[in-house]
Amino acid sequence: MMTNLFSTFDPATSLKYSLNWLSTFLGLLLIPYHYWMLPSRLMMLFNLITQKLHNEFKMLLNSNSKGLTLLTVALFVFIMMNNIMGLFPYIFTSSSHLTFSLTMALPLWLSMMIFGWTQNTKSMFAHLVPNGTPSLLMPFMVLIESISNIIRPGSLAVRLTANMIAGHLLLSLLGNKSTDINNVMALSLIIMIQITLMMFEVAVAMIQAYVFSVLTTLYSSEVMH
Repeated sequence: MMTNLFSTFDPATSLKYSLNWLSTFLGLLLIPYHYWMLPSRLMMLFNLITQKLHNEFKMLLNSNSKGLTLLTVALFVFIMMNNIMGLFPYIFTSSSHLTFSLTMALPLWLSMMIFGWTQNTKSMFAHLVPNGTPSLLMPFMVLIESISNIIRPGSLAVRLTANMIAGHLLLSLLGNKSTDINNVMALSLIIMIQITLMMFEVAVAMIQAYVFSVLTTLYSSEVMH
């Protein structure tokens, strides 16, 4: 029995050790099929999407770091798979937890900062003071830019988690309230709203994966220059 609305996102089960987090890697089981199945329209669509993303991310990076697009495209596919799988019944939504999103955002940000400050130290100092900043405001700009750099992994993680939680909460709330309604018209209206929200959640799952990977590419492009 659900004790409160947020218990929908509780990863604990009746087992001694929770197996819910294994759903994070369920999408990896589908990857080997690409190597032995006959070409299909779905596989052609997947290859087209990844190629478009690769070309777009390549434009955001300089010529010396195009290999980073492989990481960002893989990041997009991994997040999108977890977001979409979380919409299926009885599958744990791992992307609705900060444990999942921070595990990806924090190491990426930390590796970029270490690389930037060790290899492009002058460029990193230059990013702290934008062009045209008055001399009086330079100390404040350094403080503001430093804080904005520090909170980047948190903003990436919270953006992904909050957007996935919001839609799931609405669906859970409507689903719980629909059990107490006896009016056929009201119940039909709630079902139509839930179908609309489900379609919206599928779009959000793709958009949030895209936003996470694009922002990661933009942050890395500042370090590489």
